[in-house]
Amino acid sequence: MNSEQLAYLRSCRQRVGTDIVADILPFWLENGVDKVHGGVYTCLDRDGTLMDTTKSVWFQGRWGYIASLAALQLGSEECLDAAASAIDFIEAYCFDKDGHMYFAVTEDGRPVQKRRYVFSECFAAIAMAEYSLAADDPEYAEKAVALFKKIQWMLAEPGFLPPKFDFEARGHSITMMLINVANVLKQVSDDPCLDAQIDKSIHELKTYFMKPEFGSVLEMVGPEGEFIDTLAGRTINPGHCMETGWFILDIAKGRGSDKDLVKMGTTIIDWAWKWGWDEEFGGMINFRDCKGFPPQDYSQDMKFWWPQCESILAALYAYQATGDEKYLEMHRKAFDYAYRVFPDEQYGEWYGYLHRDGTVAQPAKGNLFKGPFHIPRMMLKATTLYDEILG
Repeated sequence: MNSEQLAYLRSCRQRVGTDIVADILPFWLENGVDKVHGGVYTCLDRDGTLMDTTKSVWFQGRWGYIASLAALQLGSEECLDAAASAIDFIEAYCFDKDGHMYFAVTEDGRPVQKRRYVFSECFAAIAMAEYSLAADDPEYAEKAVALFKKIQWMLAEPGFLPPKFDFEARGHSITMMLINVANVLKQVSDDPCLDAQIDKSIHELKTYFMKPEFGSVLEMVGPEGEFIDTLAGRTINPGHCMETGWFILDIAKGRGSDKDLVKMGTTIIDWAWKWGWDEEFGGMINFRDCKGFPPQDYSQDMKFWWPQCESILAALYAYQATGDEKYLEMHRKAFDYAYRVFPDEQYGEWYGYLHRDGTVAQPAKGNLFKGPFHIPRMMLKATTLYDEILG
């Protein structure tokens, strides 16, 4: 790296390192943490005003993970207490009698909605694992692994989870998510089910979801990777692909810079950038159709907060893994765009939903899907990556 590149990365490190402690975490600690019932609220207006007391179960786990990670990296007792509160709320209120978790509950823990996915379980598992590290409590490592095995059982047990479609298909989301969940749990457990799941998911991604003929990973394929020539079957989600790319590079890093995994991860990132980056306005768009047809989703060309975060991280991981300066330029574009349009200079935190041209579509800071996860995860992980790259 030349002196200009070094200076730029130092400035990025300074920005995220400052923002995580002076903006993002304080916003959620002050406005989101429920000091009465425990856990965290996420349905917050632009200034942090509570709009809806319904609690996202995803975010009890996501916040439990982030608060634990922040407690570890920053030495924050306040974050450790918040993590404990979220995990206590999960254990007290968020599991149904069949062991399958809810999607949403009331502020005092009464059921509101249950969905067919196991994402609530995935986020609860990483929260327990990270909390085990932060609190030095091995009991939560055991709970995290037990929950992970329950996830595997629910996915494998015929009829336990209702099918999404009336035909057999594989989904990209859960396949890639299990890589990261298992990798977080590997910090606190050497159970062989974790590496086995990572290897299984990587095999499925390579065998079924990666489509060189389209230069992309598809969101849905047939049981043997068959191309489903429908609007849903042709969907590309560039943000998910970026996330998948850095998940794989994180595994490669832990396996001594595994060359095959580095190639796989960077290929997915290259493909995602080609499909997702908006050359006219900047930023990563939401959806594309692999045959070039108009995507079905109405938000297809909007700029959501989370694909920008995943692109920043993916580019950093790719640069660290390869030293290729094209990823440094990818990072510069993604970082500069995100910091130009998403932070709310008046009330703090980031907007979540922008139009394609970068103007704000709606100003709320959270709902059942946006909250304290992608932004603080990007900042905390990027801080570590900057420090490693800068030496």
